[in-house]
Amino acid sequence: MDNRSLRLEIEDQMKLHGYSLNKVAELTGINAGNLSMVLNGRSRAMTIGHLDALAEVFGKPPGWLYELYTEECISDNKLSRPRLIPYLVRCAETGRVDCIEPVVSKILDNPKNMSIIFAAAEKLFENGRLGESARFYQLVVDNNKDNFSEFMAISQYRLFLIAQGTDEEKNWKSVIQFEPFRRRLPEYLQLAALLKLAKVCYSLEKWNEVERFAQELSELSLILYKLKMVEEVSVERHLVYYFGMGLLFEGAVLEKRGLYQEAKTVVQHYADLSWFEPLNESGWQDVERFKVYAQANLYTLEVLMGNDGILGEYVDYLESLDRLLSGLETIVKSANTHGFCIDHVLHRFTDAISQFDCFLDDLINSRRYLWFCYHRAVYEFTKERYENGMKETIFCISLCLKMKRYEDLARCVALFEKHRSYASETQIQYYESIRLWVV
Repeated sequence: MDNRSLRLEIEDQMKLHGYSLNKVAELTGINAGNLSMVLNGRSRAMTIGHLDALAEVFGKPPGWLYELYTEECISDNKLSRPRLIPYLVRCAETGRVDCIEPVVSKILDNPKNMSIIFAAAEKLFENGRLGESARFYQLVVDNNKDNFSEFMAISQYRLFLIAQGTDEEKNWKSVIQFEPFRRRLPEYLQLAALLKLAKVCYSLEKWNEVERFAQELSELSLILYKLKMVEEVSVERHLVYYFGMGLLFEGAVLEKRGLYQEAKTVVQHYADLSWFEPLNESGWQDVERFKVYAQANLYTLEVLMGNDGILGEYVDYLESLDRLLSGLETIVKSANTHGFCIDHVLHRFTDAISQFDCFLDDLINSRRYLWFCYHRAVYEFTKERYENGMKETIFCISLCLKMKRYEDLARCVALFEKHRSYASETQIQYYESIRLWVV
């Protein structure tokens, strides 16, 4: 349809409702003079916002007449960037995907117009419409021949972020897809990207990758610090935060490898970051935060090394930080390793433990919850409380299936088989029903 069709539709609605031009202007908030010029074809100034306002006044659903609006955006093969970007955004937001493809095909006729698609994706991402933005980021990735362009790198990064969830196979695939592009990002995004990569790989227990990304993060932060770019680099957080997080993950990897003394050395490095100047209010808050993290992690390392004399002090500290899940996982694991009794600790936090299922949708804490339950099952068996142990084991198996943690599922199944004679008939029936997952 031609340009006149859109205006005819609007004029027909005005007649149907008995609205004068001034009345429509009053109801929509559109300047009467501008509205007159738009409807008389003397101006191409109609915006998608104007059309939405008119739809609301006429009682039409969101996306009304969007299929006719393309002529406002494209004429004689000339594209109007100021109108196309908000139009694509609104098409995605209102579910008018039927209007997107014809416009996109015209945009892609010229590679120089890729910035329009990218801008629409960024706006949707900024608005929290992640699924809708992914469609446009993927268009950039699929149609951009320059792998070194900033559009490509940022689009790959956004797709990596959008992909994150509790499906670990999908998470790992997204890491592999994005990793080659991490150093092509602007510096402020590199910092955030390296931190996210470290977090995702930590949740996947990919310790070599966590170590690599954490070292890159702390090294890049230190380089920017030495270049006196603490204030110049536009980042979501103060530069000291990224430096500290790099060290924190380096220490965490050493802890997971059982290198507790080496981990202590790293922890002590981020215990006092007050030298990282200049520090604004946010920076000082981060310095204090890392001081707290360091104290908690030093306690953790002591417990892992078998020092049960500080258990009371440790759990008091954890409770004050609201970090019970990670702390209790450490305590139960250490109790199994070193053979000390923690019944009093578990009893003290019975209510808190019963609420740990709130972490199921958390990337890192969901895994901690799973391992807490596994170590708890082992602990109960060690204390010859077989009914409790089997109950925890069955629960661990259900968590593994829900989280698609098939490697962990095998360990839980082995624990079940070891103590199968203590399982109830109902527990055995459940176990037999999921055996196909184990084979």
